[in-house]
Amino acid sequence: MNASATAGVTRAEYCVIACAEAWRGDGEVLAAPMGVIPAVGARLARLTFAPELLLTDGEATIVGPDGETEGWLPYRRHLTLVTGGRRHVMMGASQIDRFGNQNISCIGDWAQPARQLLGVRGAPVNTLNNPVSYWIPRHSRRVFVERVDMVCGVGHDRAVAAGPSATRFHRVARVVSDLGVFDFGTPDRSMRLVSVHPGVTVDQVRAATGFPLTAPADVPYTRDPTPAELALIREVIDPAGTRDREVRP
Repeated sequence: MNASATAGVTRAEYCVIACAEAWRGDGEVLAAPMGVIPAVGARLARLTFAPELLLTDGEATIVGPDGETEGWLPYRRHLTLVTGGRRHVMMGASQIDRFGNQNISCIGDWAQPARQLLGVRGAPVNTLNNPVSYWIPRHSRRVFVERVDMVCGVGHDRAVAAGPSATRFHRVARVVSDLGVFDFGTPDRSMRLVSVHPGVTVDQVRAATGFPLTAPADVPYTRDPTPAELALIREVIDPAGTRDREVRP
């Protein structure tokens, strides 16, 4: 396992870097981060390696990394971006399985759930029409499960089973948790460990995952932030340190 080169970087800051990397190479698409660390990551990407990225205030305004208004994005235009594949959303997940099926609706039998959550919301449309990544701030077997109780976001296996109309624009790009980074670059499109954050071992990740996890023989650490990126995170984007509330230092 390759060693980290930067001392003093917090776990939350590694998570910011990992989330930012989800938008690398996307071009002029709308970034839709859900959560503090994905939002910091999207702004960092825009300020560094992804200047074409579009950010919003979560309502109807396109904004710059500093929050200043850059344009108007009415709801109908937003939906055009979604259905046309020109948005990359980073959602959360109450449950996610090895093929990337996501649940944010309920825990237990959907007919009589033990716990009601957000509901399906826009997850099916997101996953079938534009790139989707996931952010999991607390990696555990309760979240990374063998089988989700209800499918909201569509994973690779179910998209293939549904046929070409479902797979045409389907792309679950990556999963970032407080332990590491994952993708679906395996022959059967099941989840693969790409990197662990410094201080985390592969055994820790496996122990916190409720299904067999593919991993290379030598799993690298999540890349270090550059000094410039670290300065942007700490001094410009999130000087109040809200990222540390989502992932403990």
